[in-house]
Amino acid sequence: MDRLTSLSVFGKVVEYGGFTAAARRLNMSVTMVATHVQSLEERLGVRLLNRTTRKVSLTETGKFYYDRSAQILADLEEADLAAGALTTTPRGILKLNSTAAIVRFLLPVLDEFLLLYPSVTLDLGISERMVDMVEDGYDLAIRTVPLADNSLIARKLTPWRHILVCSPDYLEKHKAPTTLADLAGHDCTRYTYYPYGDDWTFENEAGERSRVKVSGSVVTNSAETLRHLAVNGRAMSLAPSFLVSDDLAEGRLVPLLPDYRGVEFTISAVYPNRSHLPTKVRLFIDLLADRFAEHRRWMS
Repeated sequence: MDRLTSLSVFGKVVEYGGFTAAARRLNMSVTMVATHVQSLEERLGVRLLNRTTRKVSLTETGKFYYDRSAQILADLEEADLAAGALTTTPRGILKLNSTAAIVRFLLPVLDEFLLLYPSVTLDLGISERMVDMVEDGYDLAIRTVPLADNSLIARKLTPWRHILVCSPDYLEKHKAPTTLADLAGHDCTRYTYYPYGDDWTFENEAGERSRVKVSGSVVTNSAETLRHLAVNGRAMSLAPSFLVSDDLAEGRLVPLLPDYRGVEFTISAVYPNRSHLPTKVRLFIDLLADRFAEHRRWMS
């Protein structure tokens, strides 16, 4: 029989002074109550209760066992209540991993989340390569490119594309490209983890893809460095839309070759298991999805 259930039944027999009273309180037959107590006694090899026709009483061993088991059951109930509270009120550490390119967008969302849920603390790691979420103990990762690990769960937050950009200063010194082939003659800074390497890949309005091999003075895994170089007129950049949207709106960067656009990717919230998702993780993902709606509108 289930040992924990038998332990609980034994405790009720002691508390209510007999098998019949315990059976009524537990909505269980008297025979079943007696069977649970007998199962405990057989497991332990000792008698826990002295039984008479009128009442039951604890043996010396039974009293010791009851005192210890009552504490165990009380601790277990407290643990159940605490676990239940965690499912309704987010608390504890939210261990999050993100690429550096998206941190600037994440910061106001993180700030809002911590104000909403002050019992949560944040452990934020930055890495360009995908982390081992289980091994490294991450609750959540925010990624901008497709996952190689199909065992992970990915919730799509917003689509995004690369946008070919440069600064107005750059165009004062260099002739603007009119075809994709013209890019071969420009200084094109490149991102280390761009999925297509040095072959910048574009789509036309019909969804047909074209590629052009580019070269330039800088290759880096820092998207912010590429943005800085583009804004300061040093080179052209194939930049993530979420990274340069403000620069485009305020004129620090201008889009090029409007008939071509970068391949569509998705920013996703990635977590290791769909079952029993902690409340703090679920609420943070929901907040992210809501805030990314603005970017979805901008992309449209």
